[in-house]
Amino acid sequence: MPISIDYLRSYKSDEKNALVGNPDIFRESMKKRFKDPAIIDQVLALDEQWRAESTAIQDLRKQMNKLQKEVIAPAKKKKESCDEALSAVQEIKGSIAMKEKAMPELEGRRDKLLSCIGNIVDPEVPFSKDEDSDNLVVGLEPMPAGVSLPAVVSTLQYELPPTKPLTHDDLLWRIDGYEPVRGSNVAGHRGYFLKNAGVLLNQAIINFSIAFLSERGYNVLQPPFFMNKDVMSGIAQLDDFDEQLYKVSGKTDDPDGATEKYLIATSEQPICAYHKGDWLKEKEVPIRYAGISTCFRKEAGSSGKDIRGIFRVHQFEKVEQFCIVADDLEESQKEQIKMKEAAEDFYKALGIPYRVVCLVSGELNDAAIKKYDLEGWFPGQNAYRELVSCSNCTDYQSRAMGTRYGTKKEGQATASFCHFLNSTLCATGRGICAILENHQTETGVVVPECLRPYMGGREFLEFKRGPMELSKGERGKGK
Repeated sequence: MPISIDYLRSYKSDEKNALVGNPDIFRESMKKRFKDPAIIDQVLALDEQWRAESTAIQDLRKQMNKLQKEVIAPAKKKKESCDEALSAVQEIKGSIAMKEKAMPELEGRRDKLLSCIGNIVDPEVPFSKDEDSDNLVVGLEPMPAGVSLPAVVSTLQYELPPTKPLTHDDLLWRIDGYEPVRGSNVAGHRGYFLKNAGVLLNQAIINFSIAFLSERGYNVLQPPFFMNKDVMSGIAQLDDFDEQLYKVSGKTDDPDGATEKYLIATSEQPICAYHKGDWLKEKEVPIRYAGISTCFRKEAGSSGKDIRGIFRVHQFEKVEQFCIVADDLEESQKEQIKMKEAAEDFYKALGIPYRVVCLVSGELNDAAIKKYDLEGWFPGQNAYRELVSCSNCTDYQSRAMGTRYGTKKEGQATASFCHFLNSTLCATGRGICAILENHQTETGVVVPECLRPYMGGREFLEFKRGPMELSKGERGKGK
């Protein structure tokens, strides 16, 4: 389960873990997430029933053992009749069988509700569900004079980076970097072909990302692109299955359809399960992975957004940071800062101005206690757009995956689970968009210096064609 039931049992305690036996912390966190805290009491009510039934089974076993030891065994030894006691034992066995049969259903109802309870919310996170007004700005590049951080985004005033005339979709077209119409003819809405300069940029970003993280001690992983549903359900939220995840259909190695599979939306998902069931030793952590994968997302909740270009698409490549640390909040908080700083260094190398925000509580997913977004400056749109999400999920995902840590120490009520953290380094499509808008000139796009070794030394991508023609719908809107 994402959280331990012992966290909600007020009679429990653990000198090593302040969350154990503290349901009020989770009631407060659910309020901060703008979710009904009554679910805590619903879980506890079902847990009380489950524990009562468990106790009743234990009591019945004691009665049965007492009868066998004090009545039946002596009677048999004396060769006396004990039919009444034998009949009572059979009746008790029947009662135990009935209760044991009902226990999994009761436990399942409790655990299903338990899995809907989000992680605790970090104190730094702003209590709000309005990210446009209340996100906390914690970083700016370049740093404007006279600005003091952190500051609430709606109160922050400074001169924004300069604007430029063209947007990423027009620029990618002009450098002969993609074919959106041909892509949509083949794959439907948001389909595209990358070509020529677009392919070179995409591969250069991937290869630069691998080198960048390898230098920082990350192990490079390319995971499977689909996952079994039972594994995915321990990681993804229920609404993700409808809004984000593509189900794989077709009978191949599973002719009976017993194992449903889903395409991954991020390499975070399969890497979460990389150590499924493992018990990591103290000397083995921290472990840092660079996940390289194609990602697939329905974008069901994004109808009408970012129609042009490759900023928001159903298929894209992404390089992900995934880190595993000890079950210590201070350690995972430090690791989150390191991951955020790695992302900042990456975009500084690409020459992308940005800001970093701490997301409001109402925008956190269930697993994250805190999330930083790095938003790149898009001068063609005169706006900051999300490029990176960096989350500390503590033991929420590792508990679901059964990834334990260290050894159970004296005074510890529950076993320890590793802390998992994840952060985008670069979704290549969005990276390309940011590069094009920031490095555009009147005749083409300057290639960032850090990418040139991965593009055969090319320094400039000249315009090969004029602006793309408007679609019929776009022409109609202009009338």
